[in-house]
Amino acid sequence: MKQQGAHPEGTEGTPDASSRPDATDPETAHIDEVEGDEPLLPARVHRPSDLMRLLAGVLAVVVLLAIAAFAHGTTSGLEQDINKGTGQAPDLLIKIAGLASSIAILLVPVAFAIERLIKRDGLRIADGVLAAVLAHGVTLATDLWVARAAPDSIQEALTQPSPGDIHALTDPVHGYLAPVIAYMTAVGMSRRPRWRAVLWVVLLLDAFSMLVTGYTTPFSIILTVLIGWSVAYGTLYAVGSPNVRPTGRTLMAGLRTVGFHPVTASRVESGDASETGDRGRRYFVTLEDGPPLDVTVVDREQQAQGFFYRAWRNLALRGFATRSSLQSLRQALEQEALLAYAAIAAGANAPKLIATSELGPDAVMLVYEHSGGRTLDSLPDEEITDELLRDTWHQVRALQSRRIAHRRLVGDAILVDRSGTVILTDLRVGEIAAGDLLLRMDTSQLLVTLGLRVGAERAVASALSVLGPDTVADCLPMLQPIALSRSTRGTLRKLARERAEREREAVLDAYRQSKPARAEHGAHQIVLDKPDKKAVRAEQRAEKRAIDEALEEAREEDLLTQIRHEVLRIRPQAPVEPARLERVRPRTLISFIAGAIGAYFLLTQLTHIEFGPLISNAEWGWVAAAVLFSAASYVAAAMALLGFVPERVPFVRTVAAQVAGSFVKIVAPAAVGGVALNTRFLQRAGVRPGLAVASVGASQLFGLGCHILMLLSFGYLTGTEKTPSLTPSRTVIGGLLTVAVLVLVVTSVPFLRKFVVTRVRSLFAGVVPRMLDVLQRPQKLITGIGGMLLLTACFVMCLDASIRAFGDETTSVSIASVAVVFLAGNALGSAAPTPGGVGAVEATLTVGLIAVGLPKEVAAPAVLLFRLLTLWLPVLPGWLAFNHLTRKAAL
Repeated sequence: MKQQGAHPEGTEGTPDASSRPDATDPETAHIDEVEGDEPLLPARVHRPSDLMRLLAGVLAVVVLLAIAAFAHGTTSGLEQDINKGTGQAPDLLIKIAGLASSIAILLVPVAFAIERLIKRDGLRIADGVLAAVLAHGVTLATDLWVARAAPDSIQEALTQPSPGDIHALTDPVHGYLAPVIAYMTAVGMSRRPRWRAVLWVVLLLDAFSMLVTGYTTPFSIILTVLIGWSVAYGTLYAVGSPNVRPTGRTLMAGLRTVGFHPVTASRVESGDASETGDRGRRYFVTLEDGPPLDVTVVDREQQAQGFFYRAWRNLALRGFATRSSLQSLRQALEQEALLAYAAIAAGANAPKLIATSELGPDAVMLVYEHSGGRTLDSLPDEEITDELLRDTWHQVRALQSRRIAHRRLVGDAILVDRSGTVILTDLRVGEIAAGDLLLRMDTSQLLVTLGLRVGAERAVASALSVLGPDTVADCLPMLQPIALSRSTRGTLRKLARERAEREREAVLDAYRQSKPARAEHGAHQIVLDKPDKKAVRAEQRAEKRAIDEALEEAREEDLLTQIRHEVLRIRPQAPVEPARLERVRPRTLISFIAGAIGAYFLLTQLTHIEFGPLISNAEWGWVAAAVLFSAASYVAAAMALLGFVPERVPFVRTVAAQVAGSFVKIVAPAAVGGVALNTRFLQRAGVRPGLAVASVGASQLFGLGCHILMLLSFGYLTGTEKTPSLTPSRTVIGGLLTVAVLVLVVTSVPFLRKFVVTRVRSLFAGVVPRMLDVLQRPQKLITGIGGMLLLTACFVMCLDASIRAFGDETTSVSIASVAVVFLAGNALGSAAPTPGGVGAVEATLTVGLIAVGLPKEVAAPAVLLFRLLTLWLPVLPGWLAFNHLTRKAAL
């Protein structure tokens, strides 16, 4: 694809100041001058390929150990066959192979290190030495584990009696071979054919000699290789590989090889690095004897950027909506070149590719004619005319006429030159012979891109004038965030947050304006000493109506909805149902994973319990009492929530929502599921979203305060119940001192102080006005606080009844001790990321009860019964309540 002297006629020799800043202009801070070299490259890069190889190695180790553990007969037969075959080898050959491999296994790494040091590549040697040290440590740890803790089947597969001492066993992992493999892998010896051949010969000779002489097993050799290989790539990913990206000097030399005579090369930075990093580095190059050039350099490290994001997209979306997560350099070069030629052949304005070349083994370059201009994102609003919009759609129509999908029609991919002509750039991620869905995705993407700049009305009108109403209407099913580019989705989320903030400010303003009138009316009622309930209700309705009107005035439609409405005005019968682009919905995936985790935790807890003695020794009267206390906790939870909701919400349905929370918290962390469900329930009950969040937040805030006060109070009583004087326990004193130290640290560190102040300010902005509203209704406040106290009392009494069901008078503990144990376990359960706090709560409750003097034989079944009544048994009623409320549109 080499073309010499292929410069366009009529192109000016220097870039226009308005389109491409001059490299010598001091005001162009976003361009780095490259005079033969480029010093601003990172010294090390973290390659996703290294991480993938590490994960593959770890997975292979797990599979190998699983085979050794569960396929004992197969491993024994394999070892016998190998030993029988190697036992027929001549003794002379065995001795020669052993001697040669023993010498070469040390000489080859040293020779390669000398060769690298001569070429001043000491960083690789340092990486190799670090990997070797880590591999040796992993080897020692593995040997210790196999000798002391591994199952007998794994030990038999990895070791055998030593030929020199039948009472000793051979090493499970070779203490010198694994570090050598890690060293040679980390220094990159496998990338050099000659050294790679020598490496494999040495490894095979060493493995052969060790097997024949009986100092190892086949599984031990495989495990040694996998450990060395995995540790090497783990080291490379952790510390980073030396950067081998081509520098500016390499670029200049590459341009000379394809017939150009460059003078300067200036690095051009554009776009968001999170999305454009894999599009390569771009340079503006001036020549001695011709117009300037635009050069794109693509290397392996840059190409790997965004790998995990693309891998997730490939997993979550259907095949037609994704592209390859990782291409080879040759594939990337050929795809971009093909699309560049195809776009021009289709009649679209696109940069003209005039030369391509490799820049060493790890990079390629693509040379384009210089396209002076500004991106759509950088144009002022007044310069984006209707003619410019129509010209953009003409370019897209030209591509779609030849079934070419651009796949990235964002603002920085649309270039406008000095004459106002639109040029489509960044065709690298496009596709030829694209299907209808991809072409419709391009249309919807460009509608949103233009709508962000000029509004939905002008964007749709310009599309209709060029593409026609039918084509524009067909793209409506693609008008969904998942079909848009990453940067566009980020912009839409930012706009949504700004709209929500404006709506919230409007509601708060309406609330503040109604506050003086409400205070005046309250003072008038106090003077008359005859509160009028009808007047109070009328005042509340008027207040709610004023807030609703303010919210309605402030409510704004999002851009996607505006675009749909504009299209439906022209084609009312156009399909608007979003197309199914996702292979797996995130909600379905999360529910499946959470359900599997919950089932796993339940089974692991139940498998270790002997139910016969447990049931026969239980006091069923106390079990019944524990059941009643557990059931009463849902009524208390409903009271605790409704006490902070001034609006009228049905009490019975609120109790049902708390029962439904038993199902939700089993598939979500305890501190997340209940909050989300209560917020959703209040919104469905007619409470405005902002006020619903504030009510739940106020309830959580009061609950936190009550929890802390009760924990300190009961802890104080626990420390003084066996002493004649009220002396607080050391635990309480230690806890208070710890809190004081944390407060001092937070207030003294500026970063932490700013972080806490920002969070507290946002909390007070939404929750505190709601709390003040509740404080003006004493009945509601008493209901809320009483519900919280009753909720804690129900759980404490349930745990106490569970203890009494399996204990007797000699094993009982005080209510204060039970309360402290429960409050501590509940706090850890709320912080634990597991569904329902599984694991953390059980461990805390069991250890806590044992610490306060309860025997282990009583504590373990008591905690199991308590968790069974408060977590596992309510799951089925919770599921039924959840489905019932969902059908009734209450959730």
